[in-house]
Amino acid sequence: MSVNRSMPPGVFIPELPYTDIIEAASWLCHAFGFKKRLQIGTHRIQLTLGDGSMVAIQSTDSDRSCSIMVHVEDVDGHYEKALSVGARIINPPTNYPFGERQYTVEDIGGHRWTFSQTIADVDPSTWGGKLYE
Repeated sequence: MSVNRSMPPGVFIPELPYTDIIEAASWLCHAFGFKKRLQIGTHRIQLTLGDGSMVAIQSTDSDRSCSIMVHVEDVDGHYEKALSVGARIINPPTNYPFGERQYTVEDIGGHRWTFSQTIADVDPSTWGGKLYE
């Protein structure tokens, strides 16, 4: 799998919502030993623990669902398969300035999944990210 400095390591990357991501990231680091990897504005902080990652995402109290990001080798092929079985597409495959091509789908339980393929190694500082490692 390709490497992109803008993406956290791991195949499965949970995105957990918090009303205050700065406080949440600090607490997760102190309580569970996570390390800050990348902060994106005031709405996302990537955290790592060993070989795994998670992302604290900004949320309101009414929006407490989590989502999962999954690295795949061929996002377009993956999208076509999901589409062929009637998956509810939230966002079609799109290239992003942080070096990933992604699409988002909702499963039969209403959970959101973002499938991501690395297309370039992008320095996070070029799009407003702050890398800690």
